Amino acid sequence: MNPIRPAREEDAVRVAEIRVFCYRLNFYPIFRYDPFYFSELTVPNAVRELFDAGFPRGTFVYDDGVVKGFVTLHGEEIGRLFVEPCLWGRGIGHALLEEAVARGGRRLWALEKNVRAIRFYERHGFRLTGQEKPVDDTAEMLVEMALGE
Repeated sequence: MNPIRPAREEDAVRVAEIRVFCYRLNFYPIFRYDPFYFSELTVPNAVRELFDAGFPRGTFVYDDGVVKGFVTLHGEEIGRLFVEPCLWGRGIGHALLEEAVARGGRRLWALEKNVRAIRFYERHGFRLTGQEKPVDDTAEMLVEMALGE
């Protein structure tokens, strides 16, 4: 049985929790901005942001009895793909990415310094396109990746 399904409203807290943990683990070492990562970035705030952005539309969760990860999809663009950090390396991210691709996901943006994520996407057929854009109000860059290019 496929553990991936469209997200439901009742998944919001778990999705927000995974997002908060992953942001702190993956991005805090790069940005090191305490007011955001430890005051603004909270599960209640993340839940509000999810619903403000139209959650659960375009969100799919890996749920084998417990929501362990999620991916967002907006047309051909894969938005966020996060897996509970203590469950990395178990194929959950692979399954979520395959679902996004099966549903038409063909491109995404990754933080240039998030080498682990870029390697993950490259292992799954995504290639850097050469397109970049700055992360708001920082010197950091996002790089575009596309399937098979």
